[in-house]
Formats: sequence, structure tokens, C-alpha cells
Amino acid sequence: MKRNKKEQSEQVNEQVQANEMQNQAEEVSVGDSAAESNDLAAKLAEKEKEAAANYDKYVRAVAELDNYKKRAVKEKNEILKYGNEEIVKDILPFLDSLDRALEHAETSNDIEAFKEGLKLIQDQLFTCLKKHGVEAIECAGEAFDPNFHEAMMQMESADHEDNQVINEFQRGYLLNGRLLRPSKVCVCKKICKENNVDE
Repeated sequence: MKRNKKEQSEQVNEQVQANEMQNQAEEVSVGDSAAESNDLAAKLAEKEKEAAANYDKYVRAVAELDNYKKRAVKEKNEILKYGNEEIVKDILPFLDSLDRALEHAETSNDIEAFKEGLKLIQDQLFTCLKKHGVEAIECAGEAFDPNFHEAMMQMESADHEDNQVINEFQRGYLLNGRLLRPSKVCVCKKICKENNVDE
């Protein structure tokens, strides 16, 4: 019996020790979970701050893009409206020259001086157009090129080669190397002497 009591007392002691260890473990676990909870709360607060900062950046970026679009539309409209301002400023002196030529024509009977004045105005205008990238297409005596010439008629000629430009009805122009208007021309159609002999 003494042994049983001793065994029972040892068992009780063991159980008490186990309970104490379990209580300590629970206290540590509660302490750990409280620390963990505080860490999680701190991380959550940090992520909420980061999310708010990212949302603020997003809102600003959308506003900047919207402002850029409005500014681009406004600039495009201004370019379309005032884009020809430079060339118009360069052309205005020709109007002045033409006004002076018309005044001179009313008071003078000198046709040669009037023709010379018109030639000067034409040269002045062509110089202005060259400044803005406009070039005349030279075609008299050249071989017909459908990229730059528009054939209005064909004419038989013994003095010209086959497919050679004889006459220019309307001058063509290039703008910075790109065709603005083709030259309207008359093209040589070679006379076939052999056919005439056979006939």
C-alpha cells in the first residue's frame, strides 16, 4: 500500500508538473500570438500606407494623362489653324509688289517695264517657294516619265526622239521631293517611216 501511495503521489506530482508545463506553454503561446498579432497589425498598417500611396500615384498619373491629351488636342488645333503662318508671311510681299505693279500699269504706258516688273515678281515668288521646299519639274526635251509627267497629247515629230517631251502645257512641282502636281505635257510619237513606205 505504501508503494501504491508512493506511486500515486509520484503520478500526482508528475501530473502537476505536466499541468504547470502546459500552463507555461500556453502563456508563451499567448505571448507569442500577441507579439505575432502586433507584427501583423504593423505589417497591415504599412501595406495600407503603401496602397494609399500607390492609389495617389495612380490618380495623379490619370490626371496627368488627361491633361496631356487635352494639351495635345489644343496644340494640334493650333498647328492646323496657324501652321501656314510662315508661308503666308513670306507671300505677303508679293501682294505688295502686285499692288505697286497695278498702280504703275495705270499711270504708265511702258509695256516692257510692266513685263519686267511681272518677271521680277515671278522670280521673287519662286524664290519664296524654294525656301519652303517647292521645286519646279524641268521637262522640256526630257524623256517622258509617268511619275512626274501627265501626257495630254501625243504628236508626231521628226525632230524629237520617241517618248520625248515636246511641249509643256502646265508646269509641275515637287514639295520636298514629293510630287505636288505633275507637269502636263505633249509627248513625241515617232513617225514610223517603214510603215509609210509599205502603205
